[in-house]
Amino acid sequence: MKEIFSKTFGGLTSSYYFRNLFFGAIIFIVLFSILSNSKDEALSLGIGNLSFLIITTLLYPYSRFVYESIANFIMGNNVFFVNIGLMFIVKFLTIIICWAMAIFIAPIGLIYLYVYHNKNTNSNQATHK
Repeated sequence: MKEIFSKTFGGLTSSYYFRNLFFGAIIFIVLFSILSNSKDEALSLGIGNLSFLIITTLLYPYSRFVYESIANFIMGNNVFFVNIGLMFIVKFLTIIICWAMAIFIAPIGLIYLYVYHNKNTNSNQATHK
């Protein structure tokens, strides 16, 4: 079980994970504040909403990893010159989408990380025999 955990949840570099966790935490704080101050019971900060916010925030870096992997595959090593305002709007929207959909997207990244690290472990063991 420890091996599965380290190959999936420990599969991203710490700097990548914490950088994306920082942006996920900003979204968490904003939504936490909105839900905490809401007078509407449907938007109150109940255990369900709080659980969703926490789980989504913790899974966001894996969701972002999937998005960036797909974007890098499609774009390749090309460089695009675009308006900085447009770039920030697109970046902001992709961050929001990846955060909101993290519960659905992150498992894809976790499976990929497990397979990738498992394959590397097996190939390293084969070369050391």
